[in-house]
Amino acid sequence: MADTGVLDRNRREDDENELSLRPRRLAEFIGQARLRENLGIAIEAARGRGEALDHILFFGPPGLGKTTLSLVCANEMETSIRTTAGPAIERPGDLAAVLTNLEPGAVLFIDEIHRLNRAVEEILYPAMEDYTLDLVIGKGPSARTMRLPLPRFTLVGATTRAGLLSSPLRDRFGLQYYMEFYKPTDLHTIVRRSAEILRVDATDEGAGMIAARSRGTPRIANRLLRRCRDYAQVRGNGTITPESAAAALAMLNIDALGLDDFDRKYLRTIIEKYDGGPVGIETIAAALGEERDTIEDICEPFLLQLGFIQRTPRGRQSTRLAHEHLGLPFRAHVADESPQGRLFDP
Repeated sequence: MADTGVLDRNRREDDENELSLRPRRLAEFIGQARLRENLGIAIEAARGRGEALDHILFFGPPGLGKTTLSLVCANEMETSIRTTAGPAIERPGDLAAVLTNLEPGAVLFIDEIHRLNRAVEEILYPAMEDYTLDLVIGKGPSARTMRLPLPRFTLVGATTRAGLLSSPLRDRFGLQYYMEFYKPTDLHTIVRRSAEILRVDATDEGAGMIAARSRGTPRIANRLLRRCRDYAQVRGNGTITPESAAAALAMLNIDALGLDDFDRKYLRTIIEKYDGGPVGIETIAAALGEERDTIEDICEPFLLQLGFIQRTPRGRQSTRLAHEHLGLPFRAHVADESPQGRLFDP
């Protein structure tokens, strides 16, 4: 009698393979040209030597493909992958259980690696460098250290806050790649590819409109594509055209630059409540009723790229571009304009 659990799992995997929008090979990955070239060389060299790939750190704003690239690395190296997250590994024993069950050459992906417990992080150092696991057995005078050999593996870490990684951990990654926001042309290609996978009809102009309002982020592009698909199906003829895409995005309150309600609320808070700044991030977070990390990780990176805000030693302040976009009068700031003004974040 067949194992129904295995059959169900295989069926789920088939469905995921058909519907997943994630590329599975490096050749299918769109954008990040320099990163892809460097990573491709590292993968080909490791395969040629028959070795495990060096440890990799991906860092950058969320939604740019860090998790996808970890899966691509495992597929290109033709090995298994084990995924977890920094907050999920609470104790050294949790990490020890994961490491001792890895296959030779396997990929261990840790998302939000900057949130690892310091005690857990200490276990990683010898594991990454010497492929050994140092365990302390017992307590007090009778405690003793046991060193267990580990198979050679590849640790792939992903983080949106690279500055929070400790130097000893960051330096142990032989490959470190920064994920940049995507160009509109790359996002247009991604939208067209995703539309084909989802079996959605979309004109080039409709796909281009979605790409232009995706904040340089593939995850957002795919999410907007699904919403435009729903609108075209219910209120259109099933094809995503510029008109149906514009109507769907207007219902989501996403403007021509990709700013949503929260972005505009953030900018108006700085401009209208605090005269354009400078104002501290904690004050902004309290005024918006939102966590500081959410603002810094999700909202601010794109606004900084657009040049809508500045980070100064005294806090955040809006720019003329932000005022013009919102149709609000601009008053020149009397803030510190020193060269270091944009380097420090209070």
